[in-house]
Amino acid sequence: MASTAIRDEAVGLLQELLRLDTANPPGNETQAAELLRGYLEGAGLTCELYASDPERANLVARLPGRGEGPSMLLLCHTDTVVADPEEWSVDPWSGVLQDGCVWGRGALDMKGHVAAAAVAIATLAREGFEPAGDLIVAATADEEVGVDVGLSWLVRAHPDSVRADYCVNEGGGDRVLVDGRPVYLCSTAEKMSAPFKLRVHGRSGHASTPGIADNALVRAAGLIQRVAEIRQPPRLIPETEALFASLGRVPAPGELERTVRALPPELRATVEPLLGIVVSPTMITGSRRTNVIPGLVEVVCDCRLLPGETPADVEPVIREALGEDAYDIEWIEAVGGTRSPLDTPLWDVFESFVAAVEPEARVVPVVSAGFTDSHFLREAFGTVSYGFFPMRAMSSDLAARLIHSADERIEVDDLELGTEFLLYVARTLGA
Repeated sequence: MASTAIRDEAVGLLQELLRLDTANPPGNETQAAELLRGYLEGAGLTCELYASDPERANLVARLPGRGEGPSMLLLCHTDTVVADPEEWSVDPWSGVLQDGCVWGRGALDMKGHVAAAAVAIATLAREGFEPAGDLIVAATADEEVGVDVGLSWLVRAHPDSVRADYCVNEGGGDRVLVDGRPVYLCSTAEKMSAPFKLRVHGRSGHASTPGIADNALVRAAGLIQRVAEIRQPPRLIPETEALFASLGRVPAPGELERTVRALPPELRATVEPLLGIVVSPTMITGSRRTNVIPGLVEVVCDCRLLPGETPADVEPVIREALGEDAYDIEWIEAVGGTRSPLDTPLWDVFESFVAAVEPEARVVPVVSAGFTDSHFLREAFGTVSYGFFPMRAMSSDLAARLIHSADERIEVDDLELGTEFLLYVARTLGA
C-alpha cells in the first residue's frame, strides 16, 4: 500500500478541494484549479490554466517524458452536481473526516480521483521520476453539465495540452463478487446519448367541448407507454462478450437473458442496459392553458444506443414499436458512443495491478450506460481511454447510492488504493 505520508497527503488535499463549492451550475472551478496549481507547483511541476470563462478554468500539469514511450493522461473533473444541505447529515462542503471516510459533495464524483491524481504526479515529480512519455494531469471544468468550457473546449482550443496515447478516467473500478470471486469492472466503452422529441399531433379545441377536438395529450399517453416498453432482442457486443469470457463462459444467444438474470444484482444492473437500446420518456409539454385541449404535445425521451449505433440505425425500431399514428420523431443530439480496444498495454497494467493487490481477483470490461469525457479524447486523438479507480472498502451498491446524493463520502482506504493505483500505472507504463 501507499505510504502513510501519501495517504495523509491525499486526504488533506481532498478535504481542501471539498471545501470549495464547485457545484455546476455555476461551477466556479477556477478556485479548484488555483488550489491544485499551488499544490503541484510546490512539487516542481509546470502547470497551465486554460479558460474560455475566467471563472471556469481547466488545470493541466505535465511531467515531461524522455520521448521514448507513450504519453498518458490522468483525467478528472473539478465540478460537482449541486447539493441541498437540508438533506445531508454533515455540511456538504465541510470535507470532514468521520468514520474512516472523507465526506462532501464530490468525494466520489470525482474530487477523490482529482486528489489521487494530483498526489500521484506530485510524488513522482519529487522522486525525480522521468517517464518514457509525458505524464499529464488534467483537472477540467464542466463535466456534469456540458456548456463547452471543459474538455470539449480544450481538445479544440488547446489540443496539444491534453493530447495523449493513453488515458485513465472515471467510470469504473467497482468491485463485485461473482460466484464468490472478486471482479473489478473497467469501463472501456460508452453508450451514445441520443435523446429525441416525440411530437404528437392532434387538433386543439376548448376543454369544455372535447368532442370537437383531437386531444394530442390523450393520444400521447398511449405512445408514451409504447416507448417505455421498447425492447430489442438482447445481443452481445465485443465488450460484453469479453466480460462473459472473463467470467468463464460466453452464453449462446438463446441463453443470454437467463445468464444475465443469474448474475449478482450489482453486476446485473450494469450488464442489462448493455444488451440493446434503452429509451426512457422524461419530459412532456402540452397546452399552457387549463381550458385548451392541446393540438401538439412534445415528449422528450432519453435514448441510449450501443457503441457503434446511430440514431438512423434505431429509428426503425422505435417506429415499429409506436406503430402508425400522428407523430414525428426529432433527434436532439447524438453524443458519445465511443469505445477503446481491450488488447492494449494499458489493460495489461490494470490486470497486473489488480493481481498484485488481490491475486484472486480479475478485471472485466464493461460499457458505461452513460458517458464521460473520454469520448472527446477518443474522437479527437484516438486515445485509448479506460475508466478505472478501484474501490474495495466501500461496496459498489452503496457508492452508487451516494453519487449525486446526500452524504456522499469516500473511504480513506479507497482513496489510498486509488492513489496507489495511479502511481503504479504511471511507473509501470512509463518505465
